[in-house]
Amino acid sequence: MRETIRFAWGASSLGDFVVAMSNKGIVVLEFSSMRTAMEDALSIRFPEAELERAQHELADVIETVAGAIDDPAKVCDLPLDLRGTPYEVQVWFMLREIPAGQTTNYGALAAKVGSRDPRDVAAAIANNPIAVIVPCHRVIKKDGSISGYRWGVRRKRALLTREQRATEE
Repeated sequence: MRETIRFAWGASSLGDFVVAMSNKGIVVLEFSSMRTAMEDALSIRFPEAELERAQHELADVIETVAGAIDDPAKVCDLPLDLRGTPYEVQVWFMLREIPAGQTTNYGALAAKVGSRDPRDVAAAIANNPIAVIVPCHRVIKKDGSISGYRWGVRRKRALLTREQRATEE
């Protein structure tokens, strides 16, 4: 029996996003305004799955995700179905342990995971398919500057600013 991946589109203060879910949890949360291209990318990412548009069924999930984008310091307890290599999943779990309002750097994460090369961690982070809830935006360069972000440096800066404000209140 083929797996079904349901997906829906949402709008947030940082732009449109898509959420895709398996029966276990979120497999994708990405910012995108190019719906056709994104839906094609979902087909490529999940070639064995049946993709199903589920706008109405995922309305509560979309609302929760939009709230998490607006307030990324707030705990989001939606279930996740993390799919990657064992190393990537390990890095993504470590990202979820970084408290809101705090940041770390690639080298510190590499040391924590037992790797000497921060580029390995950077590659795992770059493959993170779940924005905001798996907070890869909390990883910055060693010198404190903001490095690249799959969904744009502007969004990364905004998420970090929002978290900083929320934790200072």
